[in-house]
Amino acid sequence: MNPFEEKCAPIEDMFQDWSQLYPRSYDPFTVDPYTKCRIILMNGTEFEAQWFSRNFSRHACDNDLRRELALTRRVEQQQQKKIACLKPIGETVLEHTIGYEQLAVDLTAALASRETDIGVKKALHFALLEDFDHLYRYSDLLDMECGTKAEHLLGGYTEIMPGRPTISEHRFPYDDIRYPIDASASLLTKLNVNIITAAEQQTMNYYMNQQAFYKTALGRKLYQEIAMIEEQHVSQYESLQDPHATWLEMLLLHEYTECYLYYSCYLDETDLAIRQMWEQFLMMEIGHLHKAAQLLEKYENKHYSQVIPDARFPEPLHLGSNIEYVRGVLGTVNVTAKHEHYTAVADLPPSADFFRYQNSVNPDAAIVPSHLVIEEYLKAFGEDYRYQTAPHPVAALESRDCDDTRVGRSPTETADAELLVRTLQKA
Repeated sequence: MNPFEEKCAPIEDMFQDWSQLYPRSYDPFTVDPYTKCRIILMNGTEFEAQWFSRNFSRHACDNDLRRELALTRRVEQQQQKKIACLKPIGETVLEHTIGYEQLAVDLTAALASRETDIGVKKALHFALLEDFDHLYRYSDLLDMECGTKAEHLLGGYTEIMPGRPTISEHRFPYDDIRYPIDASASLLTKLNVNIITAAEQQTMNYYMNQQAFYKTALGRKLYQEIAMIEEQHVSQYESLQDPHATWLEMLLLHEYTECYLYYSCYLDETDLAIRQMWEQFLMMEIGHLHKAAQLLEKYENKHYSQVIPDARFPEPLHLGSNIEYVRGVLGTVNVTAKHEHYTAVADLPPSADFFRYQNSVNPDAAIVPSHLVIEEYLKAFGEDYRYQTAPHPVAALESRDCDDTRVGRSPTETADAELLVRTLQKA
């Protein structure tokens, strides 16, 4: 499909009344896990759309242009409200969080598996292992405090076991900035960067807002810590974006990304009512895309094809199980970042920013929330909660009765060195 060649309704005709805006929520007991993932993904995509538009408006001098942005933004605000209310009232913050982390794992793996730009692919692999560990920490908290096994919420599609330990993910801010792509990047790469930036931003915002409402101090502390890592992920992913694109070029790519994602969701969706909503919103976004193309031509005298030469959608994005793919990346748990590059922790000098920052925020593992969650679980049950299809591929993370805080953090940690080398060579 080329969305520029599709017919669309005027944006003024897209407003919904209150009876249309409040949807039937999904059934938390029967919903497909990837339906939940798609809902979280598109909620974040619409949040990014309105937030980008709002920032654009703050930097635009022409009030007619600002009015056009406001028109589209109002519709996208309605779309976001409707998507957000697909979550049922009875689903807890922590249960919903499991969906956020399943999306983080399986979306990142899906994007990485098709990415051809080596810098973007490495960035995806790097953060993948961190979100994978977040899923493990939240899952143990869920079982410990609520008696709910996260594997049932995940449908058995995503494993639950340690990744790069969350304690090891805290890096000095300079080390989360990457080299950006440019206009010559493939359309798929541009889509991947846009998609993952919005998705991780949504996760960061969710944890930032929900931490204060969680019911226990331990849970609040875990949300605090992981929200700080999500800040690092957003810093990484947004630094990949082309800094030379104009505001109107970025607007066009934002709207194109939304069209592509709604099209992908529509093709994959198993819930009939939600599938119809994805189709409805796809048609709305095609209208928004056409408006963005008109604005680009009016204000910059550029045809959309100068920004997106071949506007046919690439292969649709499919969310599904990525167990073997994730296992193939786990060999890099002892890797960290040094400015724009990735390196084994053991190769860092003692004066590295990584160690200085670790000493500042994690002076004692006993006060780190992500470690405390597992320690409390071990005290209560003797071994941690996991869902694995096979033994952990990293020997240092196999133990069920100890949370190893040296992996990915200690300069003397040399476990799985051969596995690390093989994995980096494959990347």
